[in-house]
Amino acid sequence: MADTVPSAPPGRRRRPWPPAAAPLAVLVAGAAGAGYLWGTDPHEGGHPLPQCPFRFVTGLLCPACGATRMVYDLMHGHFAAAWLDNRALLLAAPFALALWARWTLEGLRGRSCRPAIAPWGQALILLTAVAWTVVRNVV
Repeated sequence: MADTVPSAPPGRRRRPWPPAAAPLAVLVAGAAGAGYLWGTDPHEGGHPLPQCPFRFVTGLLCPACGATRMVYDLMHGHFAAAWLDNRALLLAAPFALALWARWTLEGLRGRSCRPAIAPWGQALILLTAVAWTVVRNVV
């Protein structure tokens, strides 16, 4: 008799990778990007960093415009310059890092992490992004 591999219960797929693989892959990609950005000043022209497609088409700043400059300034200890690059993302960064940390810890424990944002929270995030876009392009 041949050995059989137990299959997943009906309606559930087996995961090909452990739950911690995705957050660790994000960490590796982020570290590689940060390593490249460390030696590339986005404040100066002539670098191969991508431009914002929204700004390229419209000439306006999107909610994320300045994020690359902000990260560069944070890595080099220029906190006031990072604040001027993109205030909204600088204030949101600790929440994003906390979410990534939770995702990673749950993955290392062998569990998946699927945080849910209530519809009113999603609307609040969207309205904040739109308001930030308007304010930074008008003022």
